[in-house]
Amino acid sequence: MLQGTGSDVGKSVLVAGLCRLFANRGMTVRPFKPQNMSNNAAVTADGGEIGRAQALQALACRTPPTTDMNPVLIKPQSDTGAQIIVHGRVMGNLAAREYQGRKGELLGAVLESYARLRLGADLVIVEGAGSPAEINLRAGDIANMGFARAAGVPVVLVGDIDRGGVIASIVGTRVVIEPEDAAMIRGFLINKFRGDVRLFDDGYAEIARRSGWPGLGVVPWIAAARALPAEDGVVLETAGETQGAVTIAVLMLSRIANFDDFDPFVHEPGVRLVFVPPGQAVPVEAALIVIPGTKSTIADLAFLRAQGWDVDIAGHVRRGGHVLGICGGYQMLGTSVADPDGVEGPVETVAGLGYLPVETVLTGDKRVSAVVGVSVADGAGFAGYEIHSGRTVAAAAPLLRFSDGSGDGCSVGRVAGCYVHGLFNAPAQRAAWLGRLGVLSDGVDQGARVDAALDALAAALDEHVDTGALMDIARTAT
Repeated sequence: MLQGTGSDVGKSVLVAGLCRLFANRGMTVRPFKPQNMSNNAAVTADGGEIGRAQALQALACRTPPTTDMNPVLIKPQSDTGAQIIVHGRVMGNLAAREYQGRKGELLGAVLESYARLRLGADLVIVEGAGSPAEINLRAGDIANMGFARAAGVPVVLVGDIDRGGVIASIVGTRVVIEPEDAAMIRGFLINKFRGDVRLFDDGYAEIARRSGWPGLGVVPWIAAARALPAEDGVVLETAGETQGAVTIAVLMLSRIANFDDFDPFVHEPGVRLVFVPPGQAVPVEAALIVIPGTKSTIADLAFLRAQGWDVDIAGHVRRGGHVLGICGGYQMLGTSVADPDGVEGPVETVAGLGYLPVETVLTGDKRVSAVVGVSVADGAGFAGYEIHSGRTVAAAAPLLRFSDGSGDGCSVGRVAGCYVHGLFNAPAQRAAWLGRLGVLSDGVDQGARVDAALDALAAALDEHVDTGALMDIARTAT
């Protein structure tokens, strides 16, 4: 099990790389994350949902994702509440304080999933969440040491040297956690190192001396990781703009979901991809404004208006610019969004932005499905997925046609919307959208790009990590 000294230290990427590394050696490998908190979700073959990081790790293992790989998924809906997904299905909505008191009840579900994965695998690589040093959350923990001790899984602690303070982070973790938890940790890894690694020799040795844990390697900053989808929205706060002649602007909603929809544009040489943060205006030069998915449509529609983005969109449309809404963004572009059952919060109906002739009613049931189809206008193919609550009725021809003959989305002029995530991964679909903006696509399949990045990541880890020691540690699992 890889646990981190904090969030965003690179656990998800390291697990994905190790999954591919050992899969390339002919082993049957499975990823596992007991509890994940993310609004970036993926669809499993049986119609459940798990964190997208575990779906990526399943791809690294060359196996289809299953709900057992992430038995508990927390999808924040507000600053104090979240939707709880257990074994791929919605269990309900809980306030953060209420979940903290009840999370221990889910340990049984977590251990059931882990046991099923172990039965069919040579190796299970587990990812922790946050940090075991968050001792205020230790009671009833199922994400880190609570799981590790219950399942008898040895731990490797990961520290991120790029953010600074890695010596204190690792040694400090040893100081604050209970001795029984510290005994589960069998070594540490340093991640995201830049420069001459020999300059860190003394620091590396000092961590080992002060913590009593052996070092298992120093992982450099690996360029290939940039091609992999990020799990946490925190990366958007530090994401640099790409360079290109045509600007695509994505609004950073407060509950933005599945923002990896736009990863393919990062690699397009003709595109400048910009995530517009709260408080900033949409770039006037944008050719396409995207309203992305969100976990809370009504709340984020109010958030969008509070930023003045509705005014920016209106000016953009008057100038002949393109607008695309995906999932919650699609719902916002319609005439109204109703929540008669209080699915997202108060019972209310709000006016949409009014660009598309669609009405949405939020419902407690959820559509979770993989989809394949073509664009109605040009026949460009796609393969993606839907994860959304609510039903939308459109008084216009559909934008997309699924393989079963049903339609999705609609468009009016240069404004369009649909429910499909992953729309731009397919080269033909992405090329069609970029063609409308006057840009030639690189024509690369996003899936193939990610797969190649996983192989490059695995090769780098094989070079810089003591994989023999890792396997010796894994064999001590009970």
